[in-house]
Amino acid sequence: MYRFLLTPRWWAINLFLLLSLPVCLFMGSWQLDRFEDRVDSHQDRRERTADGISDAETRPLDDLLPLTEDTLGEPARATGRYDLDREFLVPERRVDGRDGFYVLTMLRIDGDRALPVVRGWLPGAADPSRVPEAPGGEVTVTGVLQAPESQSSQGVRTGALPDGQLGIISAATLVNEVPYDVHNAWITVQETREPLKAVPPVAPEGSGLDAKAFQNLGYTAQWFVFAGFALFMWYRLFRREVETARDLALGIEPAPAPTPGAPAASEPEPDRETAGESAR
Repeated sequence: MYRFLLTPRWWAINLFLLLSLPVCLFMGSWQLDRFEDRVDSHQDRRERTADGISDAETRPLDDLLPLTEDTLGEPARATGRYDLDREFLVPERRVDGRDGFYVLTMLRIDGDRALPVVRGWLPGAADPSRVPEAPGGEVTVTGVLQAPESQSSQGVRTGALPDGQLGIISAATLVNEVPYDVHNAWITVQETREPLKAVPPVAPEGSGLDAKAFQNLGYTAQWFVFAGFALFMWYRLFRREVETARDLALGIEPAPAPTPGAPAASEPEPDRETAGESAR
């Protein structure tokens, strides 16, 4: 009854199933691992933010740039000198539900390149007289690496701001404010000097656990569905072949498939004599 499995057609069907199932299961497992890695990374960053950053956890800035999804939010360290003449205030920023402003100072880390450093946050209106002076000389700054901001995400009109203030933190807004190149990333210091308060890292829109991780989870379900569908279709074909072989063993010929365009079979006309007797 199962001799049909030895036909070339079924050899091809079985080979397709044997190849497709491992591929689907491997891809589904790989996407699941990606989802778990993103969840673990997200949790580690939250715990790191809550517990603070140790020197052992930080990595050199050069190892984390250019900025990618994997390096975003990582603890970084950079050595250089603060440019005391290039300090900016970033107003209309909320921390712990209160309005205030960031204090951003340029850190010269080499001859022609600088890194924007948010040294902390102060409540109230932006006032440079309340800002403590940045340390002089060579310093090593540690903080969380952040992506450049966009004007649409902050909703701040940069043209309406006075001198010495920025609406968003990015290399595009700083290029006309400083006489040197600026890294298109910034760090927020987690150990600040009084009265500055540390700025908690913020993930940019379209990133983090909500966007990427659950996309991997959706791909996981998709690949497992593909594997189940391939197995289901093989079973349907196998059962149909078994039923056909059983019918042939019992002497039941399968009904021929209708030919496209052929006229439907008409019923035989009743015998005229028989019809006349019935009418009588």
